[in-house]
Amino acid sequence: MSGTFVGMPAFPEAARSAVDNPTLRGNLRHATHTIRAKRAGAVAELADWAQLREAGRRIKDHTLRHLDRYLEQLEASVTAAGGTVHWAADADEANRIVTRLVKETGESEVVKVKSMATQEIGLNEALEAEGIRAYETDLAELIVQLGRDRPSHILVPAIHRNRGEIRDIFRTEMAAWGRPAPADLTDTPADLAEAARLHLREKFLRARVGISGANFMVAETGTLVVVESEGNGRMCLTLPQTLISVVGIEKIVPTWRDLEVFLQTLPRSATAERMNPYTSTWTGTTEEDGPRTFHLVLLDNGRTDALADQVGRQALRCIRCSACLNVCPVYERAGGHAYGSVYPGPIGAVLTPQLRGTTSEIDASLPYASSLCGACYEVCPVAIDIPEVLVHLRERVAQGGPAVRQGNKVVLRPAKGHAAERAAMRAAAWAFGHPGALRAGQRIASRSRRLHPRTLPGPGRAWSGTRDLPALPAEPFRDWWQRTRGGKDAK
Repeated sequence: MSGTFVGMPAFPEAARSAVDNPTLRGNLRHATHTIRAKRAGAVAELADWAQLREAGRRIKDHTLRHLDRYLEQLEASVTAAGGTVHWAADADEANRIVTRLVKETGESEVVKVKSMATQEIGLNEALEAEGIRAYETDLAELIVQLGRDRPSHILVPAIHRNRGEIRDIFRTEMAAWGRPAPADLTDTPADLAEAARLHLREKFLRARVGISGANFMVAETGTLVVVESEGNGRMCLTLPQTLISVVGIEKIVPTWRDLEVFLQTLPRSATAERMNPYTSTWTGTTEEDGPRTFHLVLLDNGRTDALADQVGRQALRCIRCSACLNVCPVYERAGGHAYGSVYPGPIGAVLTPQLRGTTSEIDASLPYASSLCGACYEVCPVAIDIPEVLVHLRERVAQGGPAVRQGNKVVLRPAKGHAAERAAMRAAAWAFGHPGALRAGQRIASRSRRLHPRTLPGPGRAWSGTRDLPALPAEPFRDWWQRTRGGKDAK
């Protein structure tokens, strides 16, 4: 996977720098709190939200269990409708396929719909290396591209920017990419949107090749679905003569009936809307409307490795709504760049280490980028138990063990820097296996609580340097229970 932000440090160091940026923290706090409140109101409108959430979980789990069958059905359906299916095992293969397809058209420019998959594989950079310029048409992605920046949120990539910063980017950078911004551009939302609209319109009308991702693929009919709020997706999907869609293999659903569930839960979880303003669907090609040529690139890039993990595979249910980011206290303070990946926040902390592995310092740190408060699980519309997967991945980082990498079974070695953690876990396992020793240790700790330091020494200093040590009770629970209840209610 090539989606690593080159030169990024591990999460603790990157987060420490981000927390010291008051402008970034203010932008994130305002945006996430606003989205969070609106989402809560939209979800509360549905009396059967819990049932929809469970239905989404079951559909996704069923699809993942039979992924091979549904992918073959999808390929047959797309081909029968006039499209061409390509299979990409990794980022390099996907980039080669897309680059070749664009070159075959004779074009040197493409317009793009917002796509996490193409960011994951570094497609824009691969196209640029071959003399092909890719224009992002989503407003937030446009801001990131013009500002030579990196996305920091799944749904709102420029969430770390405020209106004044966006105005300055438009004024200084738009001219180099096409139509310049008005000289008197202000930072009001209407003016910024109009500047982007005029800048992008000429690109929509000139483009002969469009590149997209997809929110869903329907195996039953070979239909792809993109949901968005600005209309740029509709323009990219209908005006070009050639459409190339790069989609992760996990984005498939079996039938149109299954799609109905997610078209209710995704917009409410993502943008707090009852439905997306634009829901575009396309099935192959037709002579009467839309692109004359359609290519679907099915991307693996670590997904089958994640599928082999019985605990971690639930991350593949993700429908990229970003609800988990908006409630995460860690993301709110550290921002998306600290995660060193195009997938930030809680879902990135569990998805990225499975797609890329945990051998790098960045990826090994991501499972620890969480307080395990569980807010992410509570809001997830497909019930991904992110805290469970985080703990599972922490064990993999600290202990090593069996895993699947590039389709092969391997035994991972423990990551460096976790010797103290392994020793602590072994000591805890021994103590819990010897009740007498545990009881004695609890009593000694309670009776000596006034002598306990406020911070831990040695390796523990990293933990207690940012949090208070919990105060010990005057007596262990077992002693309190025996003293107050005398074991009378025990059975």
